[in-house]
Amino acid sequence: MGEMPFWKTKSLEEMSQAEWESLCDGCGLCCLNKLEDWDTGEIAWTSIRCTLLDGESCRCKDYDNRQATVPDCIQLTAERVREISWLPPTCGYRLIAEGRELYWWHPLVSGDPETVHAAGISVRGRTIAEDGVDIDDYEDYLVTWPLEVGLEPAE
Repeated sequence: MGEMPFWKTKSLEEMSQAEWESLCDGCGLCCLNKLEDWDTGEIAWTSIRCTLLDGESCRCKDYDNRQATVPDCIQLTAERVREISWLPPTCGYRLIAEGRELYWWHPLVSGDPETVHAAGISVRGRTIAEDGVDIDDYEDYLVTWPLEVGLEPAE
């Protein structure tokens, strides 16, 4: 029997930078714009993606410098992963923080970065860029699927 994979033996805090980055499954869900109800704190998801998110690859177009372009981009840390309520239920960071297993389609499990898209988890082909969309029109793009992906029973 081989060695246990790092995500089963290390806490989020113990991971190297490379291990941490590899926990991202590349779904792009966290890069969708969200609206927060000021009174209830409830989060509503939109199908509007961050200006830096590539709608096909589901990767950031300028990851290393993203906060220069998008100052409110939230950099995930072990502490933040445990605090942020809106991380999708399929998020690798959230799953590991909660002591759960990664899904079969996660690139660390499948060995293939395309399985997250093939499994219908990612935002590929389901979003529009925020460029040119007025913030007052965001409500026209409300969606519920980001919280439902991956929850359907396997066929």
